[in-house]
Amino acid sequence: MDNDIIKAGQINAEFDALNNDLLLRADLNDSALLRVYERGFTNAGNTFRIKRVMDKAMSGESITVGFIGGSITQGSLSSTPESCYAYLVYKWWRDRFPKAHVRYINAGVGATTSQYGAARVERDLLCYDPDIVFAEFSVNDRNEDFFQETYEGLIRRILLFRKEPALFLLNNVFYDNGRNTQELHNEVGRYYDLPIVSMRESIYKEIENGSINREDITPDSLHPNDAGHKLIAGLIINRLEDICNERLDKPQVKAGYEAPLKPLTQNRYANAGILNNKTCIPLLTGFKADMTKKAGSWDVFRDGWSGLREGDKISIDAEGSFISVQYRKYAQHPAPVAELVIDEDIGNPIILDANFDETWGDCLYLQDILTGGEARVHNITITITKAVEGKEFYLASVIKA
Repeated sequence: MDNDIIKAGQINAEFDALNNDLLLRADLNDSALLRVYERGFTNAGNTFRIKRVMDKAMSGESITVGFIGGSITQGSLSSTPESCYAYLVYKWWRDRFPKAHVRYINAGVGATTSQYGAARVERDLLCYDPDIVFAEFSVNDRNEDFFQETYEGLIRRILLFRKEPALFLLNNVFYDNGRNTQELHNEVGRYYDLPIVSMRESIYKEIENGSINREDITPDSLHPNDAGHKLIAGLIINRLEDICNERLDKPQVKAGYEAPLKPLTQNRYANAGILNNKTCIPLLTGFKADMTKKAGSWDVFRDGWSGLREGDKISIDAEGSFISVQYRKYAQHPAPVAELVIDEDIGNPIILDANFDETWGDCLYLQDILTGGEARVHNITITITKAVEGKEFYLASVIKA
């Protein structure tokens, strides 16, 4: 066995040291922590593509490790960008395969769902040709069939991408009540035979039985602190170590991987797209295109259009049966208000109110305006009806599917 492979289920010494602060505050020893990790492993999946990435890294080639999800993936409430679970998992790849050049792409965007993820995954992640992708949307998606469909759209876009990346799924959780959408998400994950780890079946169970104090790992019952991010990374790393062992110790039962040709759902988000000032030319009356360079996928109020005055108008054509708009909602009130008219139906305007009802910060808000409509080109016209001095109405994009 190669020297860089450790025994199945064993946590490497460096990562064990990272967890010492948590172990001191929790009723867990090393073996109990391993049991937590193993309980969180909810679907083995076909690991052919993951092992292929490991082979590539072992030979010293370059690999790209990508992440897509919401605020937890972005690293919300970790003390530094290097303290979030995504970076810790990337670091495992870098340290486990020192001969390889490992590139890290974090496409996490806070307060967003798989509906937006399916539309942006090529722009924000797949364009970097990732070899492996880790995906999480189980606390942002609602427990509705619609989000099972958008989640499958994201999964299929990744699996069927030209480079055939490996895909690893995780289910984050609300730590106060155990709420997430893992039943719907994992039905998709099992259908596509993917590895899955669940925070609800592991970390949350320890909170329920009193072995972990919730306040030790999350200040708001959702977003992990550094200790919480280490636990999430630990679940993923523990499974990766097992797969790394299997790669040498056991024959590959399945000699390849092929995504099912037939989708599980109606799969109407498989070809979702984003219209912004990089991809379409709308009719502008008062609105102006925002040409500021986007700093990263997290820099969400970019590539759109803004208007400042009452009566400013923008008109966009979008083809699809599902259409949504994304605009900026402001935590600080008052904020502008606009009306949206679709297909010149002026008798049924849709209100776009940029006043956010939360206080944690401004939100890239996604509002559906057509769901399951006629699949054709639709015209969307937005007019500012209430202006606020010094505060623009910002339309970030139109999503179509």
